[in-house]
Amino acid sequence: MKDPKIYLAIDNCFGSKRWTEPEEWMETIKDLGLYYVESSADTECDPLYMGDEYMDDWAKKVNEGTKKTGVKVANIYSGHGTYATLGLAHTDKRVRQRFLKSWLMPMVDTANKIGSGFGFFCHAFSDSVLQDASRYEEFKENLINDLAELARYGKESGASYLGVEQMYSPHQIPWTVEGAREMMSEIYKRSGAPMYITVDVGHQSGQRKFVRLSRDEIAQAHRKYLTGDFQPSLWLGSAKAFEIFENATETTDEMLDKIEAEMDSHSYMFAPYKDGDPYEWLRELGGYSPIVHLQQTNGSSSGHQPFTKECNEKGIITGEKVIAALKEAYSKEDSDMPEKCDEIVLTLEMFTGTADINRAALQRLRETVQYWRQFISRDGMKLSEL
Repeated sequence: MKDPKIYLAIDNCFGSKRWTEPEEWMETIKDLGLYYVESSADTECDPLYMGDEYMDDWAKKVNEGTKKTGVKVANIYSGHGTYATLGLAHTDKRVRQRFLKSWLMPMVDTANKIGSGFGFFCHAFSDSVLQDASRYEEFKENLINDLAELARYGKESGASYLGVEQMYSPHQIPWTVEGAREMMSEIYKRSGAPMYITVDVGHQSGQRKFVRLSRDEIAQAHRKYLTGDFQPSLWLGSAKAFEIFENATETTDEMLDKIEAEMDSHSYMFAPYKDGDPYEWLRELGGYSPIVHLQQTNGSSSGHQPFTKECNEKGIITGEKVIAALKEAYSKEDSDMPEKCDEIVLTLEMFTGTADINRAALQRLRETVQYWRQFISRDGMKLSEL
């Protein structure tokens, strides 16, 4: 059984538009008590915005900064810029190819130059794709093929490891545990190379909004609807299912049959209730998550809160439970999956607001680091030691 090394890192997204030169954010991170960093594309290392020459110079600055400060980039990660688009699942093939060839592959190259891993999320299915089951399967197939090509490229170029982030809504896959397992297994089968995932412990705030209702629950909801109760949180899946629901003037078996048939044909729009538990993801797939994004959350939103005393009192994420879940993940054996990771970088992902005062933001981060250093006192400790 594997016993991975565990590291504590921080995403430098907190320094976006503040501490932007590699040496600046490295010194800032070192002052927080950390020596590993996840470098966000938003903190001035995006090939689409910056270009090849700049990216070469950036990599050189990173390597120089590491020698000077002792702070190492463990991983490069995509940021908000690419997250806000359809990206690798765009309805236009030219855009998909541009994302693959002009963004993802150059980021792999940059990661290789500084000896880091690379993680990302830069795709989403448009609603027109999501509503059409056959188009959904077509675009899902395209996405898996492109990710398999990227996995092969990473392996052939000697990349450390690559991973796609898990999300929490139907139009951004993988968003269920079994969907993530299926994606990793299929990419591995097609490419012969691993494409891991990044588990974010705040990205389980959406799944329970999309749990499939029982027939009785749909009937009860419809009776309420007929009295004028709109129920904004009601989830039936496809637009056609909602159309049947809203047009019916009586709650009948025929109406319920039609809605359930729609649900059956759009099963990818629903998540099991258990997938709304961050520890379920870590227990099941933590061994395939070389990067784990840490944020404090109350379980109902992904607000990327710090681990301060105030936030911890309301939060559901604890160091003890994260470590226990990872240990359970490494006690399991899976077939048809890539090899489990030899190391896991637990990465603090705290955003800084535009109007945040720097001094206050850094204090929140210091308190967050102090909290996690209780559990990871030394980088590179074995999971069994924690």
